[in-house]
Amino acid sequence: MAVNSTHTMRRVVAEVAVLDKKFAPLINRRPLCTIGRSDPSETNFESLVSSVISQQLATKAAETIHSRLLSLCKGKITPRKLIKLDDRALREIGVSGAKTRTIKGLAGAVIDKSIPIERIDEIKDDQEIFEALTSLWGIGRWTVEMFMMFQLGRLDVWPTGDLAVRRGWDLIHKNREETSPKELDVLGDKLHPYRSVAAWYCYQAVHESRGLDY
Repeated sequence: MAVNSTHTMRRVVAEVAVLDKKFAPLINRRPLCTIGRSDPSETNFESLVSSVISQQLATKAAETIHSRLLSLCKGKITPRKLIKLDDRALREIGVSGAKTRTIKGLAGAVIDKSIPIERIDEIKDDQEIFEALTSLWGIGRWTVEMFMMFQLGRLDVWPTGDLAVRRGWDLIHKNREETSPKELDVLGDKLHPYRSVAAWYCYQAVHESRGLDY
């Protein structure tokens, strides 16, 4: 279910604009941050599988592979369906050997209940979620950060390893030199506890620079 109401998000973005005034003009002219404002379209398991497939791929390529996987699973990607798929069939639709190992490992962890994936949103401590998911082979920081932001609606995730977030930050602050992940880790401290929202607007800055409405 949605966790952040429109009213809550308006209050949050107003606070972000105060915490870092450079965000204010962008916030005023771009859409209201969508993190956690609508019910997820996928289950938690499906969302994580989608994130793994998207790693280091262009959006269109990832969508194509995901659509093929959905067909292989006969319209619904579940742990039990996925773990039974032949590795060769997965390779044929574009899922690499490493990603096959990752998503099957995730499916196995869900089946044996070592990862309570569909109740993971009940865990309030973001770090606990992070540590549980990154303990699985092939699931790293970026995958979990995207999952926590866009699936769970967590408001204080700071994905400094994401190039688009760093580019957006530099556009917002009119930096001439690129900000490193390490530098951005520190610079983002002032935006706690709403760093996910700041990251979302960093994405918006990049989209705006490309002439995109959203």
